[in-house]
Formats: sequence, structure tokens, C-alpha cells
Amino acid sequence: MLYDTIWELRQAYLRLGFNEAINPVFIEEDHIYKQFGPEAPAVLDRCFYLAGLPRPDIGLGLDKIEMIEDLGVKLDKDKILDLKDVFRSYKKGNTSGDDLVLELASALEVDDEAALRILERVFPELKDLKPLASRYTLRSHMTSGWFLTLKNIYQKRPLPVKLFSIDRCFRREQKEDASHLMTYHSASCVWMDDEISLDKGMAVSESLLQHFGFEKFKFIPDEKKSKYYIPSTQTEVYGYHPKLNEWVEVATFGLYSPIALAKYGIDKEVMNLGVGAERIAMILHQEEDIRAMVYPHSYGKWSLSDRGIAAMLKINEYPTTDDGRALMEDIITTCKEHGDAPSPCQFLIYKGEFLGKNTEIKVIEPEEGTKLLGPAAWNNIYVNQGNIIGAPADENLAPEVLGEDSVIKNLENATPTNISYMDGIAAHAAYKAEEMVVRGDEKLELRTTIARYISDVNLILNKIALNYITSENKVIDVRGPVFCTITCEIKDD
Repeated sequence: MLYDTIWELRQAYLRLGFNEAINPVFIEEDHIYKQFGPEAPAVLDRCFYLAGLPRPDIGLGLDKIEMIEDLGVKLDKDKILDLKDVFRSYKKGNTSGDDLVLELASALEVDDEAALRILERVFPELKDLKPLASRYTLRSHMTSGWFLTLKNIYQKRPLPVKLFSIDRCFRREQKEDASHLMTYHSASCVWMDDEISLDKGMAVSESLLQHFGFEKFKFIPDEKKSKYYIPSTQTEVYGYHPKLNEWVEVATFGLYSPIALAKYGIDKEVMNLGVGAERIAMILHQEEDIRAMVYPHSYGKWSLSDRGIAAMLKINEYPTTDDGRALMEDIITTCKEHGDAPSPCQFLIYKGEFLGKNTEIKVIEPEEGTKLLGPAAWNNIYVNQGNIIGAPADENLAPEVLGEDSVIKNLENATPTNISYMDGIAAHAAYKAEEMVVRGDEKLELRTTIARYISDVNLILNKIALNYITSENKVIDVRGPVFCTITCEIKDD
């Protein structure tokens, strides 16, 4: 959603007649003093300084030569000279850190692994280097880059000059919170002309916000009064966030100070507007936490759709052969046909050659006064609001069907998995029949009584979905009397 908003901001600026520019990211400290004047120390406190590792003088004394030879590399005069040349080139910056191991390997005529081992064990001064800060900062305000860009194009383009740039800024906030990030996208523009009024800033702001459909926004004089703006021109723009029911600052505009512009040789008037792309996106998508919007994987609320959970529920043990899969279908067909038959009873599922063996497979119920299958045998699995529920497939899934103790009171809008208890049981029986033949066993009896867990009906849930259900206090309610007994027997030929 953030990059969609950035794209829309770009389109809005282009429609307003602005041309796109890319401003410098690395800003020398001196420019902060030029632009902000006495306010610079406070601004620099919010800047990230760039640092780098120094290039040390690396000596090659007799002790190091001996250490290299102890690692199995024989050194002669030419190799020692080549090695010194490598470190001399590294010190001067002609050899980059990325190429140091390669150059070292070439000088010593060894492979990269041996060169890396020598570098680690013989030259610890490289490992112990500490970064040194430079006088360069990462751009904390797009304004820092605009002054440099305007200086370079001044008197090279006809007036008016209208430019925009949408890029990252970096600010060393004390902490990141629901409305502040250490790196954010500034959708900024400048308008340079012989004369320009503050109304231009207001007009551009209104046009941008109206482009996004904002109906409620307001302008408030900014009390911060940045020194690079003319006093009394700095203005904050607020958009209304309907979900938070409050006004959120989305932009600031003003006229650049002629004192700051003069330090860059510019004697024209410049209006500057800076829009927070993240703030606009936050309001448009009614997000309450900017961190969750920009970094959903780290801060966002974990969510899985019912359809996503349903896709993660699968039959566990499944027949691997054509004979096994055909047997699974025969089990389901026979059980559907005779499931309500009064017991005691038994029905032949399959008789004939199965994986090269003469096999007889039946479904039975020896007890009296029941039915071939229990009442939950044909329950289907549903997912509703993150909960996994087993319920009759031919009912309306009303509360009285689910039972008084069910945490789910209605499955009217539930997502079906199209898996029944018997699907899992039949797959398990066919898989075990395959196993029986391969092992050389003669008999097998499989009895499923009361289902309490998904594993009781041969189902398995992906750990991701299981973790989600547990963390969100959802339930897996797959219960019910199945009472299905399947026997397999190898018959003599």
C-alpha cells in the first residue's frame, strides 16, 4: 500500500506540471550549518553520520612470514614482494575490501579458502578495526538535497522551475513509534521563480490531497519555525484520520529563507513542500500504526484467512499406489451405501488381487443395536474465523447442530475443506493395506471409535496454521463418534 501511494503521489505531481528529480542522499555537515544556521546542532543530533573502516598500514615482518609458512604456504622473495604490493594497494584504496582475499590468494598462489585463513590468523589488525565517523550525514530532510540541486541548476533552466522528488530520508529518532520511523519517504517539491507567494504551497497541498480524495484537511502555522524558511511562512498540513478520529500531520510547506538561498548563490524565491508518503498511506488505508503498515512482517498483526488455513489441512497417510487409491474410493463408496445398516453387520469392500496378493477387505460392526458407522463418520471439516470445526455436512450448521458446548455458534459463512472424517479414515485404511502387503502380514484390523483430535481421523495441520490457531486462542473442534472397523486379510491362492 505504501508504494501504491508513492506511485499516486508521483502521478499527482506530474499532473501539476512538476518534473521529477533525484536529490543527493549524502550531505556534508557544512551544508546543514549553511541551511539551518544556529539551529544546525539540534538538526545534526537527528542525523545519522556515515562511518567507514580505516585502511591500516599492514606490516610484513619476519614473525608474520613465519606464521604464513606455518600454515603451509612457502614464501619466496617474489611472493613477499607481491604480498606487500597487495597491502600497499589496499592502503591506498586501489584494492577494495571485496577484492582483498582474491588478490591475496593470487599473490600467494593459493585458493581463496587458504587466503582467507591466512588473513584471519596472521593479520588480526584487519579484524580489530573500528569504524571512524566522517563529516557526511544521511539526508534527514529533503531540503538538504534541494539546496544542492537548486544550486546546480540555477540559471541553467528557464523560470519557473518546478521539481519534485520522492525518496527516503533518515532521521535518528529516539525511538520508533506508531507515527514515527527512522527512515521514511518524503514526497517533496520546490517551485522557484522571480516572485512566489505562500498561496502556491497551499494550492499544491490542496491539489495533492484532493487527488487522494481527502475531504477534510487543514493548515496550521508551524510553531517549530525552521531557520531555512522565512519566518511566519512555515505551515503544517493536517489530514483527518477517520479510524483514529484525529488530525494527523501529513505535510509542511513554506518559503525558503533568502539568507540560506544566498549561501548557494540563489537570488530567486523558492517554495518548498514536503509530504510524508507513509502518513498519507496510513490515512488512506486507515492504519493505526505506521510500523505495522510499513513493516507488516515485523510489527503487523499476524493473520491467516480461513481459506489459507483450509489449504493447510491435509490427509496425513495417503495410499501411494494405484491399487491403494482405488481401494480408498471403494471404502468410501461401500461405507456411503451401507453406513446406516443396523448391526451386527459386515459388507465386502473388495475381493481380488491387491498389489499381487489375493486380498479380502471388509467393513464390519459386530456389536448389536447400533449401525455400521457412527453418527459422526460423515462429518465435514470447516474453517470459520480461524477455528477448525467438524460438523455434519447435510445440516444447516445451526447452533443446535454444533452442540451447546461448541465455541462456534454458527458456521453459515464457514469455509469448507471438502474433507470428511471418512475421507481421512479411508485413506488411512488403504495406506495400511499397502503396508500390510509389503511387510508380508496376513491380517489387519483398523478400528476408529470416537474422534477427539484431527489425528484420530488421519488429518494433519501445517505447523504455521497450528501456531496461528494457538496464538490467537482459536480452537480445533473435531469430535464425534465414528465407530468404523475395517479388516484386511490375505487369502490363500
